[in-house]
Amino acid sequence: MWLWQETNFPNFTWNETEVLKIIAEIRYQQGLLFGRIQDVGFEEKGSAIIEAQTQNVINSALIENEHLSLSDVRSSIERHLGFQKNYQKADRKTEGMVEMLLDATEQSDKPLTKHRLCGWHNALFPDGFSGIHANTVAQWREKHGDPLQVVSGMGDRLSVHFEAPPARFVEGMMQQFFDWAENEKLDPIIKSGIAHLWFLTIHPFEDGNGRIARAISDAFLSQSDGVKQRFYNLSSQIQKDKKNYYKRLQMQQRADLDITPWLSWYLNTVQLALESASHDLNQILFKSQLWQKINSQQSTNDRQRNIINLMLSPDFKGNINTSKYAKLCKCSLDTALRDINQLKRRGILIKNPENKGRNTSYFLISSIATIDQ
Repeated sequence: MWLWQETNFPNFTWNETEVLKIIAEIRYQQGLLFGRIQDVGFEEKGSAIIEAQTQNVINSALIENEHLSLSDVRSSIERHLGFQKNYQKADRKTEGMVEMLLDATEQSDKPLTKHRLCGWHNALFPDGFSGIHANTVAQWREKHGDPLQVVSGMGDRLSVHFEAPPARFVEGMMQQFFDWAENEKLDPIIKSGIAHLWFLTIHPFEDGNGRIARAISDAFLSQSDGVKQRFYNLSSQIQKDKKNYYKRLQMQQRADLDITPWLSWYLNTVQLALESASHDLNQILFKSQLWQKINSQQSTNDRQRNIINLMLSPDFKGNINTSKYAKLCKCSLDTALRDINQLKRRGILIKNPENKGRNTSYFLISSIATIDQ
């Protein structure tokens, strides 16, 4: 028996004591994060928004094993938010994913409707295909697709993880969902978790339900935050725990209407996302303070500035060495070594004590106070 087959679906219940305990922790983390955000400058605040939304888009797609270009996503978000003027559009699929998530969060006060969700679906599948398969776009799934099942494996090893309600029920079930979303007076954080599960249980589209479910969750979280800007993102935290995410969904979709296990996991994930955002904000503030300190002393050349920015990026892996520096800057090894030595003398780069000779590498300082001392 699936969750949607329960007689009283969707009259969910949960352990209020357990849920409210986690909500209290979330509110505390929200207060810490947004208290700090109020004290940072415009540039740092913009960087925090761009980074949170970029990771949200990248990871929401990655949960579905779809890889988007990080630079294209970031550039698209910067343009949509007004931080970039000279911009060449990314592919339509990337643009669509960005537009959907920005609409969900920046227009979180607007009601969820069939028209709006079909618009999101159209943005996700601009060419009408999901991979190599034709996809019914911007409308609920059709009867000829019944039963819609989430499966893995092949042949004798085929495993059915979930079976969605028949297509003929979708219209009525979604209208009930929209009415609840608009009128139910629940804490938006709790509504975020319920909406996520409920929407995926209806599974109204042929494809793209996961990405749209996470956008709906973000809309309710934005309502909870009381701001339209996003400084933390849920999808990155789900991606880190993707195996457990699907396991929790499948367990709940085979269980009864007591959704305490799902809500507890979901709310704990929101809390972890807030904690992660606090760490990301530390990195943004460090980057800003680092450049202020560097620029107040000696000048750096364009190559050095590019390398420092690369090493400050969360996408940069490992340390820097002479050959890597030369390759990234398209310069000679002698020039690379001279640049590195200058940064080393200023205390911006620190020699890795574990490497010697040709394997010598350097990492970026973690304490601003040591520069030029």
